[in-house]
Amino acid sequence: MKPFLFLGIRPEDVAADEEYAAMLRGTGLRDGELHRVRLEQRALGDVDLDDYSGAILGGGPFQVSDPEESKTAVQRRVEADLATLLDEIVPRDFPFLGCCYGIGTLGRKIGALVDGTYHETIGGSWIRLTDAGRDDPLFHVADATFGAYLGHKEAITELPGDAVALATSPACPVQAFRVGTNVYATQFHPELDLDGVITRIRVYKYAGYFEPEQAEATIDAARSSGVTEAPPLLARFVELYARD
Repeated sequence: MKPFLFLGIRPEDVAADEEYAAMLRGTGLRDGELHRVRLEQRALGDVDLDDYSGAILGGGPFQVSDPEESKTAVQRRVEADLATLLDEIVPRDFPFLGCCYGIGTLGRKIGALVDGTYHETIGGSWIRLTDAGRDDPLFHVADATFGAYLGHKEAITELPGDAVALATSPACPVQAFRVGTNVYATQFHPELDLDGVITRIRVYKYAGYFEPEQAEATIDAARSSGVTEAPPLLARFVELYARD
């Protein structure tokens, strides 16, 4: 099997390593089968997509909707690298799954409106599939209404007409979408469990997702949300797209 490409952007080692471990668990892949690149540490360089079965983009503290003058040099480089990669992924309809930060990155590439209107505090949320989501080959493994963990300061406010909304929630109208047949993005984190959420709450205590003094209350709210696990989207992504 050709490996999958995992692109991370988290500068904090604890959160970055936890995310990669969660991606391995969720996909069922071994370390050598999920090629990890930490984009915040180095430029992506040339990527031959024919070497991979698919690509997954993780989350992190960057916001594509931040004013350009407020972005660091690293953020601007990461965004440029991802834009170049998506310039090939989208026209080729190459298998791609962008998680959280990935929905803004893909959304901006296809002309969606990405802004801070529908931000959500880190924690558990209940998400509903659209009619298209129930019929989608990736998302049909999820229940019509399912729980997942999330936390974001920006989201999709409006999708272009050629994108297909797959999941929604009362607090955030676009929780997932597809463009073409094989290019996906989710606002929620399909890799996250409760332990992972607690790690991120502590790592990002001062990152603006919630007031720092609310960290323990935010953990308690995640514990009591009723969310136990996300649907098996990562395993299904591998099942659909793994190739020799």
